[in-house]
Amino acid sequence: MKRLLDFILSLFGLLILSPLFLLIGLLIIIDDNGPVFFVQERIGRFGKPFVLYKFRSMKINKTSNNNNFEPGNTTRVTKTGKYLRKTKLDELPQLYNVLKGDLSLVGPRPEVRRWVDVYPERWAKIHSIRPGITDNASILFRNEEEILSKSADPEQTYMEIILPTKLDLYENYLKNHSFFGDIKLILKTVTTLVLK
Repeated sequence: MKRLLDFILSLFGLLILSPLFLLIGLLIIIDDNGPVFFVQERIGRFGKPFVLYKFRSMKINKTSNNNNFEPGNTTRVTKTGKYLRKTKLDELPQLYNVLKGDLSLVGPRPEVRRWVDVYPERWAKIHSIRPGITDNASILFRNEEEILSKSADPEQTYMEIILPTKLDLYENYLKNHSFFGDIKLILKTVTTLVLK
């Protein structure tokens, strides 16, 4: 039932939102000529890596590895990217990941290998289910960049405070998730984005 809902809603979303995708893509190119999409390897179900898609919100850094995590670093965020991140519209291409089966609409957010390796035993349990676009951790830390930008040591803050809290929420979802609970989380996500 969960996979069927994911497939139907992601396909419907991609079709309905295709004009918005084109508009966002055009704005990205006008603002900072370059690729429309940001792609990054994340770790998914059963620990298998997959390519995650987002609208590009940062200027190209040719010396950077896409697998690197730059917590709190907003110096390269473009004008269009700032709006995309604030509204979470940069996440929309992940509907394609949902359609493919890499992601679910609701589930623990997938991480890059570096941060999975910090807490491997906890991630091993969490990776027993398909990761998702949104969950309670995504809602709680919707302003994560702002939190990290104010930290004296963003990486330490992420590793020792934010990530363990996310893992707590992921493990809670693992134990208590349900079809109707997922519907509730989708509605909660939409409401949070509209009202924030």
